[in-house]
Amino acid sequence: MTAPHSFISQQLRAVGTALALWAALFASSKAATAAEVLVITDSGHPVQVATGTRVIELDLPVRIEAELAAGLPADPAQASAIVQQRLRGGGQELQRRIGRAYQDVADAWGLGIAKVPAVVVDRRYVVYGESDVARAAARIETYRRTQP
Repeated sequence: MTAPHSFISQQLRAVGTALALWAALFASSKAATAAEVLVITDSGHPVQVATGTRVIELDLPVRIEAELAAGLPADPAQASAIVQQRLRGGGQELQRRIGRAYQDVADAWGLGIAKVPAVVVDRRYVVYGESDVARAAARIETYRRTQP
């Protein structure tokens, strides 16, 4: 069960990086015509993003699960009771956080992101490996201007 969550987390981060890059491109260029920026990354690949940029962290589901599992006793019944208590204590905010984390991973996976960080613009253009979203967005905008 750890391996699928790890893969999902990696995908989630990749999507987050892509969004951040798009937002940075849009913010840094008045001529930007792209409608959406998505940054996909993970906790091992920090990115520089503009406020309001959608960032998908692929390892967020695993990190949330680790928070819920921290310090659990060896007894399965006790551990289960504690996790249920933690889930209830987190309320709807925790439920939304978990749901969003997994949805982000699915979104990144659906885009076919191959590595992180990734900046995706208009779900069509992607720059991999650039942690500065504005710089990645500028590269995409330059490419778009030169293509018919």
